[in-house]
Amino acid sequence: MRERNVTQPEQRLTGEQIEDLLLYGRELSLEAGTYLFDETSVVDSFYVILEGEIRISRLDGAQETQIDTHYSREFTGGLAVFTGRRSVHRGRAAVPSRVLEIDSETFRRVSAERPEIGDVFISGLASRMRETQRAFRQHEKLAALGKLSAGLAHELNNPAAAARRASDDLREAASKVQLRSLGYDERFSPNQRQVLANLLRETDANGEASLDPLARGDREDEMALWLEDRGVGEAWDLAPTLVATGLGAGRLERLGDDFEDQRTLAGALEWLGSTLELANLADEVRRSATRISELVQAIKDHTYMDRGSYAATDVREGLESTLTILGQKLKGATVTRDYEERLPKIWAHAGELNQVWINLLDNAADAVEGRGRIDVSAYRDGDSVVVEVSDDGPGIPRELQARVFEAFFTTKQVGEATGLGLYSVRRIVAAHGGEVALTSESGKTRLVVRLPIERKSG
Repeated sequence: MRERNVTQPEQRLTGEQIEDLLLYGRELSLEAGTYLFDETSVVDSFYVILEGEIRISRLDGAQETQIDTHYSREFTGGLAVFTGRRSVHRGRAAVPSRVLEIDSETFRRVSAERPEIGDVFISGLASRMRETQRAFRQHEKLAALGKLSAGLAHELNNPAAAARRASDDLREAASKVQLRSLGYDERFSPNQRQVLANLLRETDANGEASLDPLARGDREDEMALWLEDRGVGEAWDLAPTLVATGLGAGRLERLGDDFEDQRTLAGALEWLGSTLELANLADEVRRSATRISELVQAIKDHTYMDRGSYAATDVREGLESTLTILGQKLKGATVTRDYEERLPKIWAHAGELNQVWINLLDNAADAVEGRGRIDVSAYRDGDSVVVEVSDDGPGIPRELQARVFEAFFTTKQVGEATGLGLYSVRRIVAAHGGEVALTSESGKTRLVVRLPIERKSG
């Protein structure tokens, strides 16, 4: 088992401490969507969540950005109370909630009379401030990287498109040159030249043969032996080229009717092989350039460059762009997809959701280490879209499963991860009004993300 870097969880109040605090404040009942505080007024109270969830967000212009969600036995409002300034955040009940409000004067008395509770508040706030600073630094880095990526995506797309066009022109030009040279090749009669030209056009029309590796290997061995029997030089190098175009020994056997002399037949096959090799090289350039364009497009889709941030979003597109980006890391693993055919779009910040998919799939790739199976599914369940990512890796020990969504907690070795991946997943999913759950045992780890279909209010 690998060593684990276990960090301290964010401190929460105990049930006994909350019982003591009830004497110092008043209980508030909030309906879902009700604001506890916002950026328009000074926050003069400290809030302890007794039941439910309070989501913290920040308004940047017209854009509201979700920051965190506080749950039962956690607290909020403390930093504003200490500074005496207007809050820069807003807190809103995500579900029907109960909150204990302690005004600033009483809070100072609590800290003096119950120093052990004050220590929990202070250490918790310090932890959040460190986390916020790290998040801001990470945000700045990601913003700079986003600008660089946007410029790089545009810059890569242009030469990739040019390479595709050039490869098509190169293929066509090579074919023309070979056909013209054939017209002056005195080894062949006019009829034989026409037969070769027709065969070349036939292979162009058929395209590349689709064979599994075992069948292709058998076909190449058969072709190479057939070529050797007819005195063709470098038969084992030529055979893969001919097989790739769908030509078999049976089709070439019929050339014997037009090329009765073995030397002439060998020359014809060598000419055909070299011509097809030129075409294959041009096709390889085109495939490589196309792959670059696909990756660039996947990055653009993944980050939602040049698109509105909150909109109707196709979850399947996000999953597919993520799988494309992680293609190299997933190489060797068996990845299955099971998407509901008429899966509805959901209202979401698509770029943020793609951060969820990349964290889940990246963790799954680490778990299987290029040898196992990863299953990805998306389906509708009532008013929600559910995405499941599972793998057959070693699993997460039961005693650690409750902590995987904590900030800075990781099961990987020191330096391999920040411990913010699944924490970010929970934060982003919660900000969209959804839920994320994990089940894990040896050979089966599954993460389930449930997201509402309808547009969130407020």
